Amino acid sequence: MNLKATVWNAKEGRPRTPVRIVAGVVILAIVTGLLTIPPLFVLSLLEVGLLAGAGVGAMLLSTGLGGVAAVVGVWLAGRYVDRRRFADFGFGVDRAWWIDFGFGLALGGLLMTGIFLLELALGWIEVTGAFAGEALLSALVASLLLFLIVGVYEELLLRGYLLTNLAEGARGLLGIGGAVAFAILASSLVFGALHASNPNATLVSTLSISFAGVMLALGYVLTGDLAIPIGLHITWNLFQGTVYGFPVSGLDLGASLVGIEQGGPAVATGGSFGPEAGLLGFGAMVVGCLATVAWVRWRYGAIGVEEDVALPDLR
Repeated sequence: MNLKATVWNAKEGRPRTPVRIVAGVVILAIVTGLLTIPPLFVLSLLEVGLLAGAGVGAMLLSTGLGGVAAVVGVWLAGRYVDRRRFADFGFGVDRAWWIDFGFGLALGGLLMTGIFLLELALGWIEVTGAFAGEALLSALVASLLLFLIVGVYEELLLRGYLLTNLAEGARGLLGIGGAVAFAILASSLVFGALHASNPNATLVSTLSISFAGVMLALGYVLTGDLAIPIGLHITWNLFQGTVYGFPVSGLDLGASLVGIEQGGPAVATGGSFGPEAGLLGFGAMVVGCLATVAWVRWRYGAIGVEEDVALPDLR
């Protein structure tokens, strides 16, 4: 194989997987800088109070700008590097997509509610109060928008773009099934690593978040769409932090519908990182995997890897 062939797939008329991923990262970094630095700089000059502190408002602003950059970056990389349509990254939105999205939303809320009720029954958390009024309403709306953006752009980047490219690249060596399994594992480890610098993160929390990546990836590789993982990601975070007051991957949002005082063994509850780092969170992820498989079997009549995840439909 000559030098050109190591970086260029002549049959597909596009760069090979490692080059595509690197190019995608570069494009994303450039777009993120162009879309986030100027407005944040102007707002800082104007001393806009929203930028102060680490509350939901500040996170919503920076995450919103980053989310827009992620969508634009993936669109550009898909069009000019991958030769793929944006819809091929898991956004084949139709009636079935929205039904699966609704299932994902319900599943995330139910899983986190189960963790809350189990900890309450075991005496590991104490409800200290419930918040109400305009302040809570604004916090709820801001949190909903925040987690909506996070759910969309993290799934687009980690599952829609990265997992898809890894599966396509490994298909020749491992076959479709093996390539998708490899892509799930690799993209999930990246997902965990991206949370390794969060407050109160540990090796255990990083590995646990990686397994959460497996749970989220299942809905994508079994359906070819990001509907289930996006819905699950949104309500998992929303119910965890804004509803029940747990830390969300180590982050304390500062406002929740239910006020709690955490107790119990950290190995089970996740301690200051939140349920995702504990045995209860891990158990909920296992249930989430099984529920996703059961839903796909019920909805579509069979379980199997969606081959489009590893077989590109090039423009």
